[in-house]
Amino acid sequence: MSGRLPAGFGWLMAAQFLSALADNALLIVTIAHLQVLGAPLWWAPLLKFSFTLSYVLLAPFIATLADALCKRRLMAWMNALKLAGALALLAGVHPLLAFALVGLGASAYAPAKYGLLTESVPPAALVAANGWVESTVVLSVLLGTVLGGLLVAPLWLGSAAAAWAGALWPLSAAASTPVLNASFAAVAVLYSLSALCNLRIVPSGARYAARSFHPQQLLAGFRHANARLWRDRSGGVSLAVTTVFWGAGAMLQFAVLLWAVQSLGLGLDRAAYLQGIVGLGVVAGAVLVASRLRLRQATAVLPLGVLMGVLMPAVLFIHDWRGAAPVLLLVGALGGMLVVPMNALLQHRGHRLLTAGQSIAVQGFNENFSVLLALGLYTALLALDVPVQAVFLLAGLGLAAFVGRIVLRRRPRAVWRLLSGHLLRSKR
Repeated sequence: MSGRLPAGFGWLMAAQFLSALADNALLIVTIAHLQVLGAPLWWAPLLKFSFTLSYVLLAPFIATLADALCKRRLMAWMNALKLAGALALLAGVHPLLAFALVGLGASAYAPAKYGLLTESVPPAALVAANGWVESTVVLSVLLGTVLGGLLVAPLWLGSAAAAWAGALWPLSAAASTPVLNASFAAVAVLYSLSALCNLRIVPSGARYAARSFHPQQLLAGFRHANARLWRDRSGGVSLAVTTVFWGAGAMLQFAVLLWAVQSLGLGLDRAAYLQGIVGLGVVAGAVLVASRLRLRQATAVLPLGVLMGVLMPAVLFIHDWRGAAPVLLLVGALGGMLVVPMNALLQHRGHRLLTAGQSIAVQGFNENFSVLLALGLYTALLALDVPVQAVFLLAGLGLAAFVGRIVLRRRPRAVWRLLSGHLLRSKR
């Protein structure tokens, strides 16, 4: 089977890039809005919590929906729902409610996007395709975070263009800086551009047997699909790693912002740039591994997860952003080299065992349930005034211990030989 990427693949990447770019810029702008409203610190992770909630609650229904409809059309509808959430923020709707609406659109957008990928791309090109897609996803996180920082920077907020846009559509009366309207409007434009790119995506033509939309049957089918993927040797390992990885990553996303503000004395705009450095590293790692690794070699990257987890708390000993930047870049690169092969393996096994929609919905449920737990824990820690340094330790060492356990269970002899050889060399 050919390893070439399918026609329209570039438009798929462009559509999801712009949509995810808007998601991440919107998060930073809304955090700034919460600061204007005088909300406590622990409200910021609740934005992500409300965004992620739909991924978990609606996972059984999204799987059937993604397989029943044309995935290109479903992506267009869900992108429109995201746009509605951004416009709701402009209209003064409560940020948590508006973000829940954006998350509802994102929850169905993801299985449609990845389902289209697994249906269209041959297994020989799946790691490369995942490398491209994950690179654009993380690049959207990187640039979206940077864009969000620019949209809340004093240079932008004090400009005549922002003041003019803010005067056109006043935000809620509680807001003291209506120029943030221009920032929300800029995000809405990105969602609109994503919709235009979506028109050029080529449908895969895959069709699945009709399934009932009865809630009880959907839940039973989803439980069966979830259990089947977890029981699969390769699928279960890749699902476990990506689940813990995204939970730890969610904590790190907010911890870096707070740590940069509290320990390095940066403003939210510059802290967002430092957070974006992690994303830049992930892109570099994803591109590197996509060009060098085959699908059958995917589990060879597992030790990188241990190294990544150990390095995460290293930033606590750095007190200047110039020293923190290379460490965060390396942490991101290790994450990219870990998650791309694991995603490719998970999607390959999921597509073999289940339908494309079921596979992605199961993956999304587990990964986002982990994100919810991590954000709930992070919010509780902040509410209890636990230092952000403890969050770095918890996320980093937790990831290292979990992946290390998997490595030891899968390759105990190889690890023993490595340790034995090291001990022998030490004695000499």
